[in-house]
Amino acid sequence: MEKDPPTIDIFPRTVAAWLSVRDSQRAVAFYKAAFDAVESFRLEDPDGALVARLSIDGSEFWVGDESPEHGNFSPESLGGGTARMILTVPDPDVVFARALKAGASEVHPVREEHGWRLGRVVDPFGHHWEIGCPASAS
Repeated sequence: MEKDPPTIDIFPRTVAAWLSVRDSQRAVAFYKAAFDAVESFRLEDPDGALVARLSIDGSEFWVGDESPEHGNFSPESLGGGTARMILTVPDPDVVFARALKAGASEVHPVREEHGWRLGRVVDPFGHHWEIGCPASAS
């Protein structure tokens, strides 16, 4: 019996969040201002709707306009989100303040709790972001 030839993995296995929002143009601008996100892919419709791949220090996530016809709803449409993002950074106080300045709202201030220095914001599109680092690293 012949063996199948070995396969070569050309794509690493990853998991990345896809954030559905009502205004993807504004959301991409917010994530760039708040978290220094870098855009690496953009697909834009003539009507202005877009899908973008962003990364924060190499951690990727996607942003796109909600499409209820495909079962993709923003937290604004749902009246809340179903997941939270956890952003681990060397200085959570600085990133937390920058997110507030860019338009996020404070949910919990940055403080030490359960071995982490951590705060929580909700972005203008309804997504919650925990911003922190292990307390020993701050």
